[in-house]
Amino acid sequence: MLKSIDPVLSADLLWVLAAMGHGDDLALVDANHPAERIAGSTASGRLIRLPGLTMGRVSRAVLSVLPIDDFLPDPVRRMQVVGEPDAWPEVQKEVQAELGPSLVLSGIERFAFYDAAKSAFAVVQVGDPRPYGCFLFRKGIIAG
Repeated sequence: MLKSIDPVLSADLLWVLAAMGHGDDLALVDANHPAERIAGSTASGRLIRLPGLTMGRVSRAVLSVLPIDDFLPDPVRRMQVVGEPDAWPEVQKEVQAELGPSLVLSGIERFAFYDAAKSAFAVVQVGDPRPYGCFLFRKGIIAG
């Protein structure tokens, strides 16, 4: 156990978050996502599984240590609902609440999201079964 580290952040997840570089994406996906297949195409080839947790809880833990890129207009992205790109399912509202009002989730079409996730550094699959709980967080820097 480490002091001041959220217990949701497993050793494997902490390694992934630390190994990511500025501009790398983390794919944070729900239990329905084809995570095993997608993870094999990522830079690290790593799939971290966090069963039994909600997406809001995991995003809070990840955001407690991951700086978000502030050089781009869309550093945090969500998978759009098929046929309803402006819809915001409850799981997406929860993650937006964890991000706060200064960072707004941009939408990505479902298959474009899959392609973008393949280019991520790693995939974290959360046990949350709610559909459209799929996100990309781009790592920023810590200045100073």
